[in-house]
Order: sequence, then structure tokens, then C-alpha cells
Amino acid sequence: MSKCCSLVRNLLLDRRYFPWLALGLVLGELLLNVLIIKKVAYTEIDWIAYMQEVQGFLGGELDYVKLRGDTGPLVYPAGFVYIYSGLYYLTGHGQNILLAQMCFAGLYMSTLLIVLRIYYKIEKMPPYVVILLCCSRRLHSIYTLRLFNDPVAMVFLYLAVLLLIERRWKLACILYSFAVSIKMNVLLFLPGLALVLFKVMGAYRAVIHLLLCVVFQLVLGFPFLQHNALSYVSRAFEFSRVFTYIWTVNWKFVPEDVFLGKEFATTLLVAHLVTLLLFLVVKWTREEQGLFRMLAQGLRWNTMTKKMTVLSPDHICELLFVSNFIGIVFSRTLHYQFYSWYYHTLPYLLWKSRLSLINRFLMIGAIEYCWNVFPATFYSSLLLQVCHIVLLSSLFLSSVDLSSRKKTNKRQK
Repeated sequence: MSKCCSLVRNLLLDRRYFPWLALGLVLGELLLNVLIIKKVAYTEIDWIAYMQEVQGFLGGELDYVKLRGDTGPLVYPAGFVYIYSGLYYLTGHGQNILLAQMCFAGLYMSTLLIVLRIYYKIEKMPPYVVILLCCSRRLHSIYTLRLFNDPVAMVFLYLAVLLLIERRWKLACILYSFAVSIKMNVLLFLPGLALVLFKVMGAYRAVIHLLLCVVFQLVLGFPFLQHNALSYVSRAFEFSRVFTYIWTVNWKFVPEDVFLGKEFATTLLVAHLVTLLLFLVVKWTREEQGLFRMLAQGLRWNTMTKKMTVLSPDHICELLFVSNFIGIVFSRTLHYQFYSWYYHTLPYLLWKSRLSLINRFLMIGAIEYCWNVFPATFYSSLLLQVCHIVLLSSLFLSSVDLSSRKKTNKRQK
């Protein structure tokens, strides 16, 4: 009995046992996903529409305005078209739903493996935190029972984060851009990515790497841009899209006329930008003794400078995950599949906050509850937003790790 307790304690608290804990979680999730596919009925929502949208492209249509499905026009960039065109052929023109579910179960497992690797790199996180990565009923539904494109975008995003941690900057930027080309929500990570690049390599090279993201977008969208650039840009990157009130998870406590109003959208955008600025000025540049000092240092660097700053995995994840979470808090709306935008980052965010241990578990339980209320209600939406704001406030008040960066003369990849 004592040996068993000692083993459990080591698995939960000793980082040396992290690979064994991760292996147990992966095997358990593999079995669980198989059982879900076998025992729980598939629910059709967007899969058929996705197949209809790419069918037009595969038939030779390059005008984005003319690519449509049962749910409306195609509103995702070119990467989505290429990924789902592959799934179209793989699943027999979208007819083999079981095979599609197996592909998304594989996507779930791939995402879990990448995220586990990220958490392993963050040395200050206790191992037991990663158990929470496997505890979401809603997330399993999004992947294996709904086949949404959101998880497809996120697997490339997390792979880009891992490559940033490993200092493979160019490949990380390319994968980040590819994630954006599947769904635009990945742009919420952009402020964090830009700041990571600026801190690491200075202004000039950071701009070059960000331009690489833009060039990759142009390459992916070239067939559509060449045919009708305005049609592609206006559809694939439609920032003015109005969402349906009935499906919102986070704003059901707001009257519908307010939700649909431009004033509400403008207020959220301003709040988003102001919050990003506050984090930038107060938290994210504290180690550099302020925003202006950081800017001055970054602007002095040039392409011939070999010296680069090494950011810890923890600091990189903080900049990226908090940047995304700020966007989540002030999002115009959240639909059920959008939970995949940030669920895997929640354990990290909670353990970076100043919340007590019990409150961290209560918080993630409350958030999970809200995402499983269908349809969302006044109270579930209010609770979700309260949880988000409390967590964001706690993150803002949390201390900064002053040892998260150091200088090196070694040239980075």
C-alpha cells in the first residue's frame, strides 16, 4: 500500500516521472476516444457543409463567392480548403463518417502529445496539472463527434508554440501562418508571437519573420487571389461578420439588440486593445525595465547582430497563451466549438494565476460546466464571463518570473 501511494505521489509531483504520467494519459485517451466513437452517436453540424464547400473547389471553382454549403458561403482561408479537400478524398467524398471520426481522434491524440510536450518544457508546472488536459467532456465532443475545423487549426498552432520553445523561428512562423489559414481565430495569438520575436531577435528580424507569415498566406491563397483577389480576401478574412445570438455561449446575459449592435462590438474591441496594452506596459516588459527601454533595445539590433535573447518556455507560453486568452475574454461571441481555442491552455493559465489551489480546480470545473450547458442560458453565460474576468485579473496581478530570460552569444536557428 505504501509503495502504491509513493508511486502515485511520484507520478503527480515528481517531474522525473512525467513521461510515465504522460504515457498513462495517452493510453487512457486512446481507449476513451475509441469508446466514444463506438458508443456515442455522431452529430452532424458542419461536416456536410465543409464537404460541399471544398467540392466546388475540387470541381475547378476558384471564385470564393461561389463556394458554398448548406450553412452558407465558405468563410475560411485557403488552408481550410486544402485540408478538407484531402479529407474529402480520404473519406470517400465525405461519406465515410466513421473514418472521418477516426481521423479526428488521431487529431485529438496528436494535439494532446504536442501539448504534453509543451507542458513538459515548462519546468515550474507540477506534473499533475496535465491530467486536466484530459478532463473535458465538451472537448471530446468537439473533436470526435462534431468534426469541426477549429481543432485542425489548433494542432498547427500548438506545434508552432513547441517550435518557438525549441527556437526554430522560421518553421514556427510558417506553421503559425498555416494555422491562421485554416481559421482566423489563431490571430489572437499574434500579439504574443510578435512580442516573443521582438524580445528574442529585435525589431528588424522580428519584422522579417512576421513578413514570412504574410508571404506564406499569399502562397497558400495564390490560386484564389489570382482568380479574384477581392472575393478571396473579403470572404476568407471577413472581420465584420455578424454572428447569430442564439448560438453565443458567452453573451446570453446581454439583450439580443445590444449583442447585435455595433456599439457592443466596438466596446469589446477597445477593451481588448486596452487590456493588451496594460499587460504589455505593466507585465510583459517589466524584465526589460519598461516598454520604451525594450523598444530602444530592439530597434538597436540589426541583421548582423549575432547576440539573441533566450526566453524560457514558461515566458514564451505566457506571452502566447495570455494574448489568446485576452482575445477570448473580449470575443464578440463564442460558439461551442470555440472551446478548443483555449482549453489546452487553461491549466497553464490557472497555475500562472494567483488563485489558490482549490479555486483553480473550482474555476476549471465552473468553466467546463458552462461549456456543457446547451443551449447557453443567462446564468451559464454570466458565470463563464465572471470566471474569465477573474482569471484574467488574477493573471494580471501575478508576479513576473524575473529569471525567465538570459543572454547568449550563440546564433539561433
